[in-house]
Amino acid sequence: MYRFLLSRQWVILTLIVLVLIPTMVELGFWQFHRHQHRVAQNALIADNLRAAPVPVTELTSPGHTVPRADYWRRATATGTFDTAHEVVVRRRTNADDRVGVHVLTPLLLADGRAVLVNRGWIPAAVDQMSFPEVPPAPRGRVTVTGRLKADETTGASGIKDLSGLPPRQVMLINSEQQAQRLGREVLGGYLEQTGPRPGGDIPELIPEPDHDSIGAHMAYAVQWWLFAAGVPVGWVVLVRREKRDRAAAAAAGAPAATEPQPSTA
Repeated sequence: MYRFLLSRQWVILTLIVLVLIPTMVELGFWQFHRHQHRVAQNALIADNLRAAPVPVTELTSPGHTVPRADYWRRATATGTFDTAHEVVVRRRTNADDRVGVHVLTPLLLADGRAVLVNRGWIPAAVDQMSFPEVPPAPRGRVTVTGRLKADETTGASGIKDLSGLPPRQVMLINSEQQAQRLGREVLGGYLEQTGPRPGGDIPELIPEPDHDSIGAHMAYAVQWWLFAAGVPVGWVVLVRREKRDRAAAAAAGAPAATEPQPSTA
């Protein structure tokens, strides 16, 4: 009755079904884990943004790699801006998705070390090769509040070619790279400045990271699991249809019964 399942096309179809089910289940769990990661990330950001600011020297030091647990921690630093070694970071967008640069200015601390401060976004120069007009940093001793971020690296960013850039322009914010330029120790990571706010609208301070939306990963996970459940159901439907069609074909092809003929005797 079900001998047709041993045919070549049905064996192939059955094997495909057996492969699709665990694949879709695994894809569902992959999306579910991404959902969990996003929820945990949002909780980390919210907790660190709510935490009281602490001196940046309590969170990082020269050569220190900022751990994920300290991302977006609010920190303070007191010193004087070293505008002579100020650089801009190319290809950065603002809240309106306009492409420009970030202004990166070292803040010299009382102990002789420095911390990098991302003062915010400004438009790039028209020809992209010239140094843009940067609003001056506050003079004298200043206390900066900001969100601690980890150094940007070529591995994490995907940016490989860092050569051939115009003077005082960089592609990545990296404390070790800037320490070589400054000739002094630089604390690992950098601060995204949140205060004091600039006198005008430029530089535009970097907005808080999104920590409200969770994306559609959970919905995608449920979809994959529904697909996984639907595949065997579809296979059963096809098998029953094939059986019914074969039975109908067999009945249509059977010889018709003949009526008995009257005797001539």
